[in-house]
Amino acid sequence: MTAVLAPPAAVPVRVVAADESTRAKVTSALRLAGVPLSGPAEGAAVVAAVGETVEDAIAACGTATPGLVVAERFSQIGVRRALRMGAGAMLRTADLTPARLLAAIDAARSGDGRVPHEVLVRLLDGPEPADPAPAVLTRRQTSVLALMADGHGNADIARMLRCSEHTVKNVIYELMGRLQARNRSHAVATAIRTGLI
Repeated sequence: MTAVLAPPAAVPVRVVAADESTRAKVTSALRLAGVPLSGPAEGAAVVAAVGETVEDAIAACGTATPGLVVAERFSQIGVRRALRMGAGAMLRTADLTPARLLAAIDAARSGDGRVPHEVLVRLLDGPEPADPAPAVLTRRQTSVLALMADGHGNADIARMLRCSEHTVKNVIYELMGRLQARNRSHAVATAIRTGLI
């Protein structure tokens, strides 16, 4: 005889997601499980933060406290941040079944703490990684980054800062390395997110 989990009575869940495809997966699973959904204006008993990585899910939360984090990939640093923010449960997207989702929501609501076994093993195994220190930029790098954020190209930046275009390219190269950015947009986004500009 199999036990059937009943949906938690009147426990609305608000889904915040980094992208629409992951939001659709989770909202579909919630509907299958019979869990009521709430909008941003309504009070939700549990906020479900969803993303490809834990970091993406946390970023989608904004100022809300994630009760449940659903992600494809879990890093040690991301899990620690989620736990510090108050996440009561975590679930891999691959394990997204109605029964597991209900159990995770119940754990998030009650504060029991529920972390996937593979994630827990990685957390307990090996040295504790340090959170990356925020990048420190020079005054010139900050000026160039601010002008990049305003949409200016290298020639415009060089003219505004009264330096050569070659100097601007070197400054951009250095700041991209400090921010560990893949491209200009990523550098600007990282600088905004970390409060550098």
